[in-house]
Amino acid sequence: MKVILNQDIKGKGKKGQLVEVSDGYARNYLLPKGLAKEATNTNINIMNGQNESEAYRQKVALEEAQAQKEKMEAVEVVLTAKAGENGKLFGSITSKDVAEALTMQHHIKLDKKKFVMPDGIKTLGTTTVDVKIHQGVTGKLKVVVKEQ
Repeated sequence: MKVILNQDIKGKGKKGQLVEVSDGYARNYLLPKGLAKEATNTNINIMNGQNESEAYRQKVALEEAQAQKEKMEAVEVVLTAKAGENGKLFGSITSKDVAEALTMQHHIKLDKKKFVMPDGIKTLGTTTVDVKIHQGVTGKLKVVVKEQ
């Protein structure tokens, strides 16, 4: 019997997939518990429509991420911090600081978790920071740290 899964089922498939299972498993377990629905023509058409709309949403999100990457790579963020004689900062500049400065200076709002900065910025000068905007879209942002 063919069914469309409403949830991920280990060993059978993921949510929204059309799978072939035995009649007894479908009638006695999947259908009564609401884990799947019978694969009628109507349900298959609904599933195809949902898959197409999800693919369209993913495409639009990817295009927006590409546009944001282009805009972000064209600008640079300037921050000030106190530093010692050899150019080392007292403390460090974190991804939160960079995200706030990017929003304030260029009106580009990104979550601080998207910035790849394991240890932060600890020296004066220009640093290039990787930003994971979307799955498969990674941009580079110039961050300039000047002495206060």
